[in-house]
Amino acid sequence: MKKILVIAGTRPEAVKMAPVVHALRGRPADFAVQLCSTGQHRQMLEQTFADFGLVPDVALNVMSGNQTLSMLSARLFEAVDALLADSTPDVVLVQGDTTTVQVASLCAFYRGIAVGHVEAGLRTWNLRSPFPEELNRRVTGLVARWHYAPTDLARDNLLLERVPAQAITVCGNTVVDALYMTLESVRRDPPVLPPRVEAAIAEGRQIVLVTGHRRESFGEGLRNICTALIQVARSMPQARIVYPVHLNPNVQGPVHELLGAEPNIFLEDPLPYKAFVRLMDSCTIILTDSGGIQEEGPSLNKPVLIMRSTTERPEGVDAGVNMLVGTSAEAIVTATLDLLQHPESIARMAVRENPYGDGEAAPRIAEHLARQ
Repeated sequence: MKKILVIAGTRPEAVKMAPVVHALRGRPADFAVQLCSTGQHRQMLEQTFADFGLVPDVALNVMSGNQTLSMLSARLFEAVDALLADSTPDVVLVQGDTTTVQVASLCAFYRGIAVGHVEAGLRTWNLRSPFPEELNRRVTGLVARWHYAPTDLARDNLLLERVPAQAITVCGNTVVDALYMTLESVRRDPPVLPPRVEAAIAEGRQIVLVTGHRRESFGEGLRNICTALIQVARSMPQARIVYPVHLNPNVQGPVHELLGAEPNIFLEDPLPYKAFVRLMDSCTIILTDSGGIQEEGPSLNKPVLIMRSTTERPEGVDAGVNMLVGTSAEAIVTATLDLLQHPESIARMAVRENPYGDGEAAPRIAEHLARQ
């Protein structure tokens, strides 16, 4: 029996690792699983695990107010290394490209513990975009023993870096597993959304769902996004723009300052995962700089406009289900109004095959680990 330590620090990691934890725990003869929350996004993390019926076995609570990446990394190195010394796992599983992922991978590598990297091989080939995620995932890729690539392109990126082919498993993205695990119950028993959002859904309004939190967008990029949202809101007063605002003060401050007075822009607190899935399922289009939403949107036949200059998930753009618009206010406004004013534009983007998976990634990861 293998001792598996699953480490997650942010809400997206919790969403994408939840199906993996369930798949591993569904094979008790093969695995003893310990779940660790580092608390990099502590407020949003506990509710997300709870939405999947999970409670972390260990909570490190490394986050403190306004700490730098260096300060966060230092606290993570100390806390994760102590955990590894105490729990002595055979395998550490990490997901994605956060600071938690990079530090946990290095700590495991230093102790000679095998690392499995879920969602391996995503690349922009630009260390500054996204920052620091591109660095985090490349460092993790250097030390991982097993690479669980979501797509053929991600596998090809790893091969370019001379990762041995036998160390790579193309399995799909676990976010599709998480979405499918959640969607049926959300549609059967819809979680409650904020009252004005409920009213917009009941009235059949066009709803533009917005998320924006990337570090490289702080400052001018985020202000451009807000400027674009104001123009869209005033051009389409009958539509509703719903923006669950990330808790980072670098996001909260400018977003509330610039958008708080617009009557048809709804600034909401971050939503629990099930409520957010309902909002995605109910919206007309999605504007985001998130990675996971680029994968979830196509699963729901929702056009996704990516407010970044690059994406490590080009499969959706290539398939026509996502569109890269950058952080130029003019480009965001043009693309958004085209979709809202022309249903045929939405139809062209929506009726496509999801390039990111079939909802069976987590069982494939569990099966691979069982054979090692």
